[in-house]
Amino acid sequence: MIRRTLLAATAATLLAAPPAPVAAQATAPIKVSYQPSLYWAVPFFIASEKGWWREVGLAPEFSTFAAGAPQVAALAARAWDAGGTGSAPAVLGAQRFGMLTIGITNDESRGNALVARRADLERIRANPQVLRGQQILLTTNSTGEYAALACLQSWGLTRRDVTLVNLGQAQIISAFTAGNGLLAGVWAPNIYTLQERAQGEVICDGKQAGATVPGAIVARADWVREHPDRAAAFLAVYLRSIAWQRANRDETIALMRRFYVQGGVTLDDRYLATEIDTRPTFTLEEQLRLFDRAGGRSTVDGWLTSLGEYLVSTGTLQQAPEPASFVTDEVLKRIAADARLRAFAENR
Repeated sequence: MIRRTLLAATAATLLAAPPAPVAAQATAPIKVSYQPSLYWAVPFFIASEKGWWREVGLAPEFSTFAAGAPQVAALAARAWDAGGTGSAPAVLGAQRFGMLTIGITNDESRGNALVARRADLERIRANPQVLRGQQILLTTNSTGEYAALACLQSWGLTRRDVTLVNLGQAQIISAFTAGNGLLAGVWAPNIYTLQERAQGEVICDGKQAGATVPGAIVARADWVREHPDRAAAFLAVYLRSIAWQRANRDETIALMRRFYVQGGVTLDDRYLATEIDTRPTFTLEEQLRLFDRAGGRSTVDGWLTSLGEYLVSTGTLQQAPEPASFVTDEVLKRIAADARLRAFAENR
């Protein structure tokens, strides 16, 4: 009840606040968090390269995290205002710290996968039961684990049938390359790194296992309530990057290359192209449809309900939060209602 009241109060503030200026002269600070060298974080980099933050009156300060769990933990100290994260951390952050999901970064169902060595691929495919008792390296409380468990279920196995080894993604790459573990649960671009370094191949991903894995655009509820104009401007910047990327594929790949290298990841352009081709993103209009509750539960509600059930199944949460308590389309609606901000978000 408290969360629903908070969400209702946030929505009322957003609707009542004045429109956000698109050509503001002064800039307001905003603390933006993300995880480096990930496809869904590229829009933040593009926006900085293009100077779009200043156009909506924002001066971002960026902080990066290796995974969603420490990123969410930093929210308790108000270390950041808004950013992007995985959907599992989005649900976890909602339950523990009242974090809001205000948009979707991308559908990364194919970007969260179990990787096997090529030498083991066919025998596992022929008889997945050979996985019983074997080690699977993965990062717990993550979309990577969510996809991995869905894959196991599709093979008639459960987490109790295997030995799950909790490691950070960089540790998984090192350990799997050294010959440890029969499978590795990783997300892109770490998938491609294992393909190059460990003769790895994807044996199952979230999409194949029927598990939709969205990425989340998130924000502190109190920050959205206190600064609805900044929240709308922040999300508009992200959406403009998405619209621009669709129209400028070659330049997007060039910028992706630079962004990934900054995070310590060097990929061949064919993998960067794969990122684009396998990770659907969503424009303003598409986001509004995903969040629409006119016919009942929204598409996003369904996705995050499943993520909540996963976190309960692992014992991370005793009870998952209802999506209605933390998933809101009010920031999106605020952008859509402002002609100038809408044109900006649509890259017009």
